[in-house]
Amino acid sequence: MRLFHALKFHHGIVTAALAIAIITFTPACAQDAAPALLAPSGITAENGDSPYAAIVSWEAVAGATGYRIGIAHADYPNHVLYADIPAGETSYTANGLTPGADYWFIVASSDRQDGALQWAEGWARLTLPAAPEGVHTVVTPVGLLRNEPEASPGYTLFGTRSDAVYLVDNQGRLVHQWERKFHNVKLLENGNLLTAALRKVWEIAPDGNVVWEYDAGRIHHDLLKLPNGNVLLLIRETKSPAEAVAAGANPDFVGDGGIWNEVLVEVRPVYPDSGEIVWEWSAWDHLIQDFDPDQANYGAVAEHPELIDINFILRQVFTTERLGDDQKKDWLHANGLDYNPALDQIMFSARNFSEVWIIDHSTTREESAGHSGGNGGRGGDLLYRWGNPRAYRAGAAADQQLFWQHNPHWIPEGLPGAGNILIFNNGDEFEGLYRDYSSVMEIAPPVDGYGYLPPAGAARRYGPAEPVWKYEAEPQTDFLSYRLSSSQRLPNGNTLIVHGGHGTIFEVTPAGETVWEYVNPRLRDDLGLLYQGDPMPVDARPIPGPQWQNRIYRALRYPADYPGLQRLDLTPKGTVERYRTP
Repeated sequence: MRLFHALKFHHGIVTAALAIAIITFTPACAQDAAPALLAPSGITAENGDSPYAAIVSWEAVAGATGYRIGIAHADYPNHVLYADIPAGETSYTANGLTPGADYWFIVASSDRQDGALQWAEGWARLTLPAAPEGVHTVVTPVGLLRNEPEASPGYTLFGTRSDAVYLVDNQGRLVHQWERKFHNVKLLENGNLLTAALRKVWEIAPDGNVVWEYDAGRIHHDLLKLPNGNVLLLIRETKSPAEAVAAGANPDFVGDGGIWNEVLVEVRPVYPDSGEIVWEWSAWDHLIQDFDPDQANYGAVAEHPELIDINFILRQVFTTERLGDDQKKDWLHANGLDYNPALDQIMFSARNFSEVWIIDHSTTREESAGHSGGNGGRGGDLLYRWGNPRAYRAGAAADQQLFWQHNPHWIPEGLPGAGNILIFNNGDEFEGLYRDYSSVMEIAPPVDGYGYLPPAGAARRYGPAEPVWKYEAEPQTDFLSYRLSSSQRLPNGNTLIVHGGHGTIFEVTPAGETVWEYVNPRLRDDLGLLYQGDPMPVDARPIPGPQWQNRIYRALRYPADYPGLQRLDLTPKGTVERYRTP
């Protein structure tokens, strides 16, 4: 039995309804008797470019106005999925199939003038190769699932892990597309895309032409355009084992490849292919440790919450069996970069610390490497940190509130909750602190001018004690994305949330009601674009949960009056997902 989701349209509102389709294939019905066409011959089926695909081929039939393909899982031979192919084509790639399964394929020639179908007499049979270990499929709808009147109007931008960046309207219609493999993209006010991958930063015009390309080193996770036109980047650099030990790292938990340091770099673009570094900040300048008294940064960690304990996470990372060698170098794993123009401060996520950090951007390059200067008076030391007081010896495991979070950012001025911080709280953690659900949290930081109220009381813990708002599923475990993901406050007070592990973007009201929902139909790499009803390939991970192969990093909703949209042709161009004719 094949399950699929049918989309029902009512006054421009789309809702998802689960239906069961049982289609029994009959090779020659009475209504198809004595067609003028010949049946196709030479039907073959061979493996595609991935274990999820098969290529069906046949000989052309003179006079055919098209072809119809029937596809059936060998275990369910009477349950057939159809695809219509235009005349002139003699092959079809079926995507989203189940790896390792047997499939049958049959082809008919068609005459659309009288509806005649002439089916071939025999099926082609193919056994697909097994998928990589731990992969299976689920059946899920793709594209737009929900669009209620309470949804905030605008256009939603998201990149995929394949060769496409999409902009869709609230009706789920594609309005613009960039043929680029970028999963983290931002639409600038001039209509260009800002993005980065590996070593390069790109600014790309609406027509796809690159207007700026800059080699910045090992970029990862995030970047943003500052109000002055410069670009702020997260850069990863390698510190050798000797450098790590000289910084007080416990050598028992430093591998032969050393560890990675996080650096923030501000670049002034020099079009079309250069740039000038005008400011930078390095975590390496703000370390403390109480392991090696012979090093200069030796001190009492609990007395210096403005500094970073280099040994806090090293043991947990190095001894976690499911992490690869590169991941064991990644003791900080910064992500989620944001800038506050009113305070001239930068916020980013230290994911492996399960903390959000804020630093001063008003410093000079020299001050950012020290402990004084800038509006906050602390140089490049941390002005604020929140989420895991264990990281600075101010709490226990029960006090931890963030778990491998992503995308912390200030809610911009003019939006409900302006000045508060919105965080996607992923779940999962080292040392057995596995939290099997995700949430979105909004906190009100205790800001005092350019600084933050110091830790108070015996625990010396940064506030707040609780979020002012949060979103969780009911039950909680129905919502888990241990990687990727983001959130965004919208003008009407709703919040746009990206369930990165399931490639799903949805909008909730302050009360937690879902009023808009969209599932990315584009699979990663060469796995293709789904038809509605195709099964979704899934990584079957027992811990910390499955990931769909359509996963996305982030999405952003832009209101209709956003300046960057004015340079784009927003005429609807169909949908991203594809549909087969019954």
